[in-house]
Amino acid sequence: MTVIAFIGLGNMGAPMAANLVKAGHAVRGFDLSPAPREAARAAGATIAASAVEAARDAEAVVTMLPAGRHVLAVWGEILPQLAPGTLVVDCSTVDVESARRAHALAAERGCPSLDAPVSGGVGGATAGTLTFMAGGSAEAFGRAEPILSRMGRKVVHCGEAGAGQAAKICNNMILGISMIGVSEAFVLAEKLGLSHQALFDVASTSSGQCWSLTTYCPVPGPVPTSPANNGYKPGFASALMLKDLRLAQEAAAASGAATPLGAAAAQLYALHNAQGEGGADFSGIIEMLRGEG
Repeated sequence: MTVIAFIGLGNMGAPMAANLVKAGHAVRGFDLSPAPREAARAAGATIAASAVEAARDAEAVVTMLPAGRHVLAVWGEILPQLAPGTLVVDCSTVDVESARRAHALAAERGCPSLDAPVSGGVGGATAGTLTFMAGGSAEAFGRAEPILSRMGRKVVHCGEAGAGQAAKICNNMILGISMIGVSEAFVLAEKLGLSHQALFDVASTSSGQCWSLTTYCPVPGPVPTSPANNGYKPGFASALMLKDLRLAQEAAAASGAATPLGAAAAQLYALHNAQGEGGADFSGIIEMLRGEG
């Protein structure tokens, strides 16, 4: 039984920690908010009074936090308390530069580390079907893979420090762009008198096929499990999509990559959020494209 500290017990972190408990690990959790702490306690985790207390004497530490500055602050706080050789894994989605700085902090302490952001949303976190995109040394990946596989279905080693974050923001830029494209196609179909089901039946089996259509269709009916059938309750919130698209644009600017569609998607999701829809599922952008926002 591995003793794992889990810091950040929000919508994603709490079910991920619960799956580690189910797998037989001893989990010590910490979050600044009382409600997530109690949810994790109910799932079988021990709740610590601070991040340092959670991490002390743990064999591995997992963080799931809102942004790069939070990761750097927490890692800076806990690393001096860890024994050299303690595995440290960050599953947050943050900018590549912050991820690399976190790796450097861990290396100074002699701790193997991974940036391992996830794809799959709250549903995947609960079901244990997440995809992990990992950046870091082969040694760190080898040690982390058995832990991550308890929380996800697929664990991919993408390369060295920061490669996991790079893969995540590239993937989610594709996702944001494709959801807008699928939504625009349904809006056009509505104007032309074509039913949702007819467009789905054609596009899902031809060249328009993509995940945003076949798994996460933005209109109710064709895919009964999509958020469109539940009032666009997330899922994956529009605010989180905007965060990831902005991270992609920051990376594009820093690297000199041309991403005009990524830039347009970021602008559209910024407008969606400005209309008060940040808490809705990102597929709900179809309502804005209809002019209903």
